[in-house]
Amino acid sequence: MQCVFVQIRCRPATAYRVAADIALREIHSELYSTSGEYDLLLKLYIPADADVGKFINDNLLDIDGIERTLTTLTFRAF
Repeated sequence: MQCVFVQIRCRPATAYRVAADIALREIHSELYSTSGEYDLLLKLYIPADADVGKFINDNLLDIDGIERTLTTLTFRAF
């Protein structure tokens, strides 16, 4: 499994609905509201045999209200 963090910027007044839609899909390990440039921080584990970009595109980016994302791949936990 590949651990990936996705920061999500939502259109104004949609962050809680976007978070609820993500939760319904049950793809995340953790999901937080955040301050700053992005509204949500999503931690998910992508199956080792899956393409990261396609997995995110197919399972996340079709949610209405998502304006922009920033994906960070991880390599090793300390």
